[in-house]
This record gives sequence, C-alpha cells and structure tokens, in this order.
Amino acid sequence: MKKIIVALALSTALAACSAQNDATDASSTDSAVEAVQAANVIADLGGENSGPVYTEVAGQTLALSGYDAVSYFTGDAPVVGSAEFTVKYEGYDYQFASAENAATFQEDPAKYAPQYGGYCAWAIGANDALASGDPNVYKIVDGKLYLNFNEAVAERWNKDIPGFIEKAEVNYPTHAPDEHYTTN
Repeated sequence: MKKIIVALALSTALAACSAQNDATDASSTDSAVEAVQAANVIADLGGENSGPVYTEVAGQTLALSGYDAVSYFTGDAPVVGSAEFTVKYEGYDYQFASAENAATFQEDPAKYAPQYGGYCAWAIGANDALASGDPNVYKIVDGKLYLNFNEAVAERWNKDIPGFIEKAEVNYPTHAPDEHYTTN
C-alpha cells in the first residue's frame, strides 16, 4: 500500500511539473511572437476600438487582411502591405507597402482605416450582422473605405449605399469590440 501511495504521489508531482513546463513553454513562445511583432511595429498610435475589427482568426491583430489601407486611396487597386511597415492603431496591426504609406496613415488613421472595422458594410446596414469584408471588394464613398463580403453582396449594397450607411452607423456601435465573425 505504501508503494502505491508513494508512486501515486510521485506521478502527481511529475504531472504537475510537466504541466508547469508546458505552460512556461507556451508563455515563452507567446512572448517571443509578441517580441517579434513589436519589433516590426514602426508606430503604435494607441487608442481603443469602439467596435469589432475583422481579423481572419479571432484573437489575431492583423487588420484589413494585411492590405495597405492607404493604397485604396492612392492607386488603381489595393496592394498587400508588408510586416516591415506595420502601424498599430486601436490595438490592431495595419501593414503598408511602403514607409511613405505608413507615414500617411499615421497622420490620419481614421481617414484610411476601413469603416465598420473591415466588416461587410451591407451586412451591418441591412441585417445588423457581422460578416467578413473582402479587401478586394470595396468602394470609397465620401472619402471613406467600405468593404463587402463578395461581389454579389456589393451589388445589393450599391442599390442603396446612403441607406445602408445610415443604418450601419446605428447598428455597428451596438456590437462589442470583442465580437468576431469568421468563416473558419
């Protein structure tokens, strides 16, 4: 009986040590990832988001699927940004194709960040729902960037853009900043 109790105590202690090492390893890995990400951030503009921001996976911080927010306003088509030119805004990472675009964003981030946190403008306006915004299905309206889920949804949105924007301006603030929609 004594041998069983000693063996049980020993295995419990080993399990506890193993779990602690696993937690420490995970914590170390998370810290290392955060350190690398922080090293790539050329500016942290601070601020708190007032609503949810679309990321491909809940808990990630890459906004706009890595697309350069300024490129929507300056080029023929949006371009993918680079981790080398990352600006943190309201807790999310925005990547840019150049240092110039990153600097432009820093001057007025609210002007360039997508409306409704990059969620589909039609879904927010028409259904008070979160749906992912496709960074390649967009429209600039009155100097603001709006994304839609896909081309078919964009066609619906185009039929009454002012009406959907008016409704979305009421609906979006009712969603908590930690809400997330994903197709995964």
